[in-house]
Amino acid sequence: MKKPMPPPPFQDLASEIIAGDPQRFTGLFAKYADTVSQQKYLPWDDVRYRATPEGLKPTEWWAVIKMARQGMLRRLALTDQYGLPFQYALPDEVLREIEFVSTNLSGRIGVKEEITNPATRDRYLVSSLIEEAVTSSQLEGASTTRKVAKDMIRSGRKPRDRSERMILNGYRAMERIGELRDADLTLDLIYEIHRIVTEGTLDNPDAAGRFQDPSEERVGVYDSENNLLYAPPTADELVQRMQRVCDFANGKLDQSYLPAVLRAVILHFMIGYEHPFEDGNGRTARALFYWSMLKQGYWMTEFVSVSRILKKAPGQYARAYLYTQSDDNDLTYFLSYNLRVLHRAIDDLNKYLSRKIAEIREVRGLLVQGAAELNHRQLSLLNDALRNPDNVYTLRTHGVSHRISNETARQDLYALEGRGLLAREKMGKRFVFRSVPDLADAIRSIGSN
Repeated sequence: MKKPMPPPPFQDLASEIIAGDPQRFTGLFAKYADTVSQQKYLPWDDVRYRATPEGLKPTEWWAVIKMARQGMLRRLALTDQYGLPFQYALPDEVLREIEFVSTNLSGRIGVKEEITNPATRDRYLVSSLIEEAVTSSQLEGASTTRKVAKDMIRSGRKPRDRSERMILNGYRAMERIGELRDADLTLDLIYEIHRIVTEGTLDNPDAAGRFQDPSEERVGVYDSENNLLYAPPTADELVQRMQRVCDFANGKLDQSYLPAVLRAVILHFMIGYEHPFEDGNGRTARALFYWSMLKQGYWMTEFVSVSRILKKAPGQYARAYLYTQSDDNDLTYFLSYNLRVLHRAIDDLNKYLSRKIAEIREVRGLLVQGAAELNHRQLSLLNDALRNPDNVYTLRTHGVSHRISNETARQDLYALEGRGLLAREKMGKRFVFRSVPDLADAIRSIGSN
């Protein structure tokens, strides 16, 4: 990935334009100030290739844009490594996305019963936690397939390599984040999440659960060709700087109102910016984003996977960081991008739920009268077996998938065996269950009886 072109300094551009024709620059600003706030918040790396109004040079149009943005920017009590403040704007595109996320993830309206119903919500929650653990780890280089990873987590088998260990760690970290949703962010909490995320995956095991030491070489961010994209602040002030990030996350630095979802996204950015760990910074940052969202009441965030969307275009994710750092610490680029990611993740959740609901109805339709005698967990398993006839089910996999006890899992599986829908066989020292041949016909025969 190529490092984005930094924008030309605004002061230099403004001075040049004003020196040529002061009234012209003032007129352009008056004419286009409102237009800028309504347009997409593009970086210089994009603006310089686009058509400009009135045949302006790209640099002249950029000067107008920057002048208009100056009045929109809000400063934060967080600074970069040179002591300059981070700032952000609230253009229309950001305001629209804040409203969309708040409406959809706070769970006030339009929530599907499958999520709110305690009898079914855990099945969807487990699937979401696994999906986030898998894709967040794949963003950092894990190569295991989604199916293998899901089978590992549900079966409880030990990871076979570093990739599988990363994914299992990610799943455990997401579970722990759910438990910590009411806690304040502290350095110890950050250490704990990093330790969970990186256990058994670091070349230097001693680096787990601690910030880099001033005596160590700071770990930067490089592209695929080993070109340095970003060098983080020195480690000398890491503890103090990270404590300030904690204070920000806990709302102790607020100078004015900050929308809750923006606080979570900015926390995500700041962990990446401070880059306090030898490895695992990205996974820790994304996990703490989830913590912040849950802490601030967006309880449905547990059911969406942001990493699944980020993984589809990792270059855009990286550039959102770099645009902020190259353009006066303007976080709007990172905020806008991540809000769009959240929007897509919410859309994916709604599609997933609609699909799963339709699948359950399909199985119910096949079972006809017999469906009344099966619970939602058994219907879900049969639906999975219809689509994956080679899948193997155990007390462990069924129990983990639905967060139920061993005994409840036993009753579910033995009941399905008793109805002729599953076949039990011995595998090593344990029993496993498979769907019977022609499962659809077996379901139809039950429904016709």
